Amino acid sequence: VQLQASGGGLAQPGGSLRLSCEFSGSALDYHAIAWFRQAPGKEREALSCVSVTESPKYYATSTQGRFTISRDRTKNMVYLQMNSLKPEDTGVYYCVADLGAFGSDPDVAEFGSWGQGTLVTVSS
Repeated sequence: VQLQASGGGLAQPGGSLRLSCEFSGSALDYHAIAWFRQAPGKEREALSCVSVTESPKYYATSTQGRFTISRDRTKNMVYLQMNSLKPEDTGVYYCVADLGAFGSDPDVAEFGSWGQGTLVTVSS
């Protein structure tokens, strides 16, 4: 599986960005997908995950109501719509996938396929 994330950049507080991830090498339909973030000086954390069947979905408390994960099975694309951005959203964002299910508190060990990351900076 290969994952290529894009769409990062500089955003102002309160602004929006949409991250995209091109999925290849396998069938997107059979994979749980997720977005992780690694903020400066911190460990990678799960932001949002969605199962093969689109339910359940997981959102970290810090992203609820602001971020939306989605996939387009016809285009083999995964997206993360991010609204109401905050400076603490700054970090490297990773698109990840796995054939298995994720737990109620997803962590890096549950996802075997990782993209290269895209940098998001939220600053005025």
